[in-house]
Amino acid sequence: MYFCCGITTKGIMPHNEDAFLINKIVGTDGIVEANMTAPFIAAVSDGVSSELSGEVASRLCMKFLRNIKISPKTNLQNRILKIHERLKRYGVNKSDFANMQATLCALVVDEKNKIHTINVGDSRLYIYKNSSLHQLSKDQSLVQMLYDEGAISAEERRTHTHKNIIFPVMGNNTSEPKIDIQCLDFEIEYGDLFILCTDGLTDYVSNSDIEEVLSLPLNLSKRLSKLVDTALHKGSKDNITIVGICNMNR
Repeated sequence: MYFCCGITTKGIMPHNEDAFLINKIVGTDGIVEANMTAPFIAAVSDGVSSELSGEVASRLCMKFLRNIKISPKTNLQNRILKIHERLKRYGVNKSDFANMQATLCALVVDEKNKIHTINVGDSRLYIYKNSSLHQLSKDQSLVQMLYDEGAISAEERRTHTHKNIIFPVMGNNTSEPKIDIQCLDFEIEYGDLFILCTDGLTDYVSNSDIEEVLSLPLNLSKRLSKLVDTALHKGSKDNITIVGICNMNR
């Protein structure tokens, strides 16, 4: 059993280009909570704001994702690529939505309780384990590439002028995205908490601040709400979306 909570807000922006998926529910505003048993998918998606109709892209991405049935025969790589192709065709066929794009960051728990991660773009997946936060996904972005090459420091990565430049994501009509799918090879214990989030949180709130909030003796929805409040207090100028998935299996 897993307890899941998702929260999304437009923040100070005029509309919300983020969306999340929990228990086949696509969240575009407010909070959703659910108890979930394997197999299932939870995810976040951030519409690319420099393109047309990012909010349409993120919501369609989540709607297409919820239709995937997890089984031993499921080829996640192929299924995610098909979602990309559907988003691309949607943009091609509707001129108002030309080249609409969205990130995708997801956690998949299969029928054997094995955990798989999916990442396209710069939304993130973390695990909060033993009071420490660890990033499991890797940003597909220019600043991440510069950091990997040793050209910039960790602090410069957070504040870099070009931190919002990302590589091709879901729906890009000129280049296919690099779909990064991993299977976790470490033991997941009771109480371990996975956090999926968009950059409206991580561009403004440090790992240590996230750890401080997650350590509070509050239920999950209140902790996630406090993370949103913290991002807004620190000046977040983006939509903010967070999904928490807590392992309740003893």
